[in-house]
Amino acid sequence: MDHKRDMTELSMMPKSDWENGELAFFHHSLQQIAPYLNSEGVAIHREIIKEIEHRGGLSFGGKR
Repeated sequence: MDHKRDMTELSMMPKSDWENGELAFFHHSLQQIAPYLNSEGVAIHREIIKEIEHRGGLSFGGKR
């Protein structure tokens, strides 16, 4: 992942196009602030979790 994409860029893409590292980073970040998330933040976090589960978890041997 040479170019790190921020949430602004990623929010315009389907979660299926995110790289594993991006899913892991934002999952961890949102998990840390979960008690403070509004409903939109909770929905985004839920979508990230759903994509991670769809992929069968995260492995870091490759970019996707």
